[in-house]
Amino acid sequence: MDEQQDIMMRMLELTGQGYACSQILLMLAMELSGEENSGVVRTMAALNEGMCGTGRLCGCLTGGSCLLAYFAGKGLEDEQEHPMFRKMVADFSAWFDETWGQQYGGVNCDDILEDNAANRMLRCPEIVQSSFEKCLELLEENQCLD
Repeated sequence: MDEQQDIMMRMLELTGQGYACSQILLMLAMELSGEENSGVVRTMAALNEGMCGTGRLCGCLTGGSCLLAYFAGKGLEDEQEHPMFRKMVADFSAWFDETWGQQYGGVNCDDILEDNAANRMLRCPEIVQSSFEKCLELLEENQCLD
């Protein structure tokens, strides 16, 4: 099985366990670094389904930004954020808008799902996977991954 299939299989497994977009993105990121943090996973639930089901900003857009922060943001008093952190978030946001916002008429969950529950299964897996891959690409380009 190739890496993209592995990611999709893991995403589907996590979905089956009741996790959603932003949680899945961070869980995949933590798995990359061999870490677990239930507090982070719980926190990410607030971003799922457009900010807790309100239909606002897509959880992949906000969750992807959090994924970048997980590896490149300031976490300790004596740490500095990675010098390219804010640019990575801006690049991710622009990519998300160009890739998904243009296609679906906006970056809100409601825009993407178009009031059709079936779109959650049709569109979200691809958006989660591509967002994860784009974040990894940005982190690798900026040497933020070990």
